[in-house]
Amino acid sequence: MTMTTDENDGAGMGGIRMGVNVDIKRTDGRIHSAVVSGINMETKSVTVEWFERGETKGKEIELEQILDLNPDLAPQDAPAAPPNKVQKYAPRPSVPAAGGGRSKLKNPTRRSELIQPASNGYSKEEAPEPAMPPPKQMPPPPNDNVSKTVAGTGANTTAKGGTAAQTAAERRRSNVVKEVERLKENREKRRAQQAQILEEKEAMKNIDPGNPNWEFLQMICEYKEQLDFNPLQDGDPLTDHQITVCVRKRPMSQKENKKKEVDVVTCPNKDQVIIHEPKTKVDLTKFLDNQHFRFDYAFDENSSNELVYKYTARPLVQSIFEGGMATCFAYGQTGSGKTHTMGGEFQGKTQDSKGGIYAYATRDVFKLLNSAKYKHLDVSICCSYFEIYSGKVFDLLSGKSKLRVLEDGKQQVVIVGLTERQVECVDDVLKLITHGNNIRTSGQTSANAHSSRSHAVFQILLRHNNTRKTLYGKFSLIDLAGNERGADTSSANRQTRMEGAEINKSLLALKECIRALGRKGAHLPFRASKLTQVLRDSFIGENARTCMIAMISPSLSSCEHTLNTLRYADRVKELGAADPANNEPQQKQGRDPNADFDDLEEDNRQDGVMSPEDSDLAQLRSLNDGECSADWYNFQESIAHLQLLEDEVIEQHRNIVENWMEQDTQLLAMTNEVDYDQDTYAQQLEVVIAEKMEALAALRDKTRAFRESLAEEEEKSKNLVGRRNY
Repeated sequence: MTMTTDENDGAGMGGIRMGVNVDIKRTDGRIHSAVVSGINMETKSVTVEWFERGETKGKEIELEQILDLNPDLAPQDAPAAPPNKVQKYAPRPSVPAAGGGRSKLKNPTRRSELIQPASNGYSKEEAPEPAMPPPKQMPPPPNDNVSKTVAGTGANTTAKGGTAAQTAAERRRSNVVKEVERLKENREKRRAQQAQILEEKEAMKNIDPGNPNWEFLQMICEYKEQLDFNPLQDGDPLTDHQITVCVRKRPMSQKENKKKEVDVVTCPNKDQVIIHEPKTKVDLTKFLDNQHFRFDYAFDENSSNELVYKYTARPLVQSIFEGGMATCFAYGQTGSGKTHTMGGEFQGKTQDSKGGIYAYATRDVFKLLNSAKYKHLDVSICCSYFEIYSGKVFDLLSGKSKLRVLEDGKQQVVIVGLTERQVECVDDVLKLITHGNNIRTSGQTSANAHSSRSHAVFQILLRHNNTRKTLYGKFSLIDLAGNERGADTSSANRQTRMEGAEINKSLLALKECIRALGRKGAHLPFRASKLTQVLRDSFIGENARTCMIAMISPSLSSCEHTLNTLRYADRVKELGAADPANNEPQQKQGRDPNADFDDLEEDNRQDGVMSPEDSDLAQLRSLNDGECSADWYNFQESIAHLQLLEDEVIEQHRNIVENWMEQDTQLLAMTNEVDYDQDTYAQQLEVVIAEKMEALAALRDKTRAFRESLAEEEEKSKNLVGRRNY
């Protein structure tokens, strides 16, 4: 099938040869290069091949289409006349006869070529006669120089033409080979890269076998390699703020290590915390969102309770000997270490109270009391311990009896019946703490099997040694309930639901009270919750100082709750602990934060008189509009109304039983006499029955209203849960 160059030219193939690179046109209109792999002389067609998308393709194309797209490959001696006109004779040069004389023939050297009839359309009769052979001519005089020049010129021209055609063919062929080699090289590189990536992944997996989050673990390790660690150490300088906010990271637990949890919290220095939040893109690519927070102090997992106490609660102890009110909160998710920090380390289910902030603060109180500087104060130390659970106050030093919180005409909050024990040494205080911790309310949550579900308030009071025992200073240490939301606070059980709602409301109220303390003169919404109500005096006055310890869990499963805790603490510090050299926290407000509350309160007053509790609750909603929706506000209102009716029903029932028991006892004692007045007995009994019927009717109406309030709370809770889930 392959032909020589002369044969191809004679057959009209021109420069079309095997291995030549030509341009072809695809059926979709695309034009690209291909390599000639076969020539069919019978059908005047050419087979071409090309490399596309990792595979070799080919097709058969007519010769005319190839020549139309590749005019440089057309036959060089093709006739220039239009295709409809056929020349009979090939072009002939005009050569003069030898000797300069005229020959009978116009051109004696002309050679005519007969064109086949099949090719030019002439019949046999019309075909021209063959021409006579040209006469012999005498050669010109010999001239070696001229002959050599002409011969050399012809040879050079022929050689140059052949070399150029060969070079073009080789260039076309080399381009295809280079393209194929380039594709092959790129494919090998990709395969090598993929193999290297697989090897690296296998090596990473071997670092922590069986860890489903090994990719995030590797990203965190690589990020930590870029950090310079300078954690807080004993001996670093203390800063003095009216409001101090710090963060403590607890170590990974044994349970978390067994589950192959990843540590996503880093404390690189003494005031910074970094949360490595794992995220996934739409294309399932995993990456880290490293979020930075800055506080007064940041305690890593290696910090002890003593170090935490030194930089948080210890500076507050001296303030109570100067007539101040100090408060220290432990805030965070359930299971983050709040009770461990405040009360002491756990040995199984038993808590060692000697290593907590309660005990450390008590030791320093006795040291200062016996010091020469404060010995002249003539004060005694008393302690009280109570908890706030679901909006109710219980005394932990008197068998968990229920207490009432009242407010007198001077807006002084009093806890009626709260037990205060005078202590003489640290051991007395530790005994009270241990006794209270044993009866404190706890429950099971998704984060901790023995979770403290109440706010525990331990108070160290300095009272004058006079008859009235007036208060000189007070230090309140509060172990707050867990701040988690979702499944732990949204429950079908009413008690659990009300418990979670009360915790969240009290935490919001606490935040706003601390912020009001930092704003100097802002409205204090202390009536919004029982917690802030009993701690009202701790947020008032120049001598009031507050410290919040935000406790965070390091595991990946607690990342969302950890971020919520840090954002809460960051907002408190943002408005409360303003640095004189940086006034950005105040500038961020832009306007009075109470303005929205004033507008809302004015709107509510148009409908009727707003109670102090409702006004503070409305302020919470206005200041936390993003977190507190209208459904949340309605739900909290229904709970407050429900708790109020509950107290009224119980109190009325108790009064009826106590009064009747005394009257019934007297009437029955009358009948024990031998000659009692039967008429008097009957009249008095009838009066008692009438009073009972009237009192029971009133109690029945009150009980019906209480049941309606329960149904209302149930309905509003469904709306609230539905909105959250949506």
